[in-house]
Amino acid sequence: MHKEELIQLHTYMAQMKRYFERHGVTQEFDEYKSLSISPVHIHRSKADHKRAIFILGGELAHLMSRDDSIFEESPQMRESVNSAVKVMGNN
Repeated sequence: MHKEELIQLHTYMAQMKRYFERHGVTQEFDEYKSLSISPVHIHRSKADHKRAIFILGGELAHLMSRDDSIFEESPQMRESVNSAVKVMGNN
């Protein structure tokens, strides 16, 4: 993936993280937060964004594996996941 594509994927995943945080889930993202990187940090290296994606992806997967009802409650969450999957599928 190119750096721009990684940043786009990082953006989708950060949207998912914000959704969970708005619904009271905050402790799940401690490792990601410790990286001090977000999708808007375009000056950071491709490797930094890739690491953030893997860590955030793991944290999101763990959280979603515990509660499948998340997608039933939010069409926006489903759209974010679908968009992220499309980005990954194009590469």
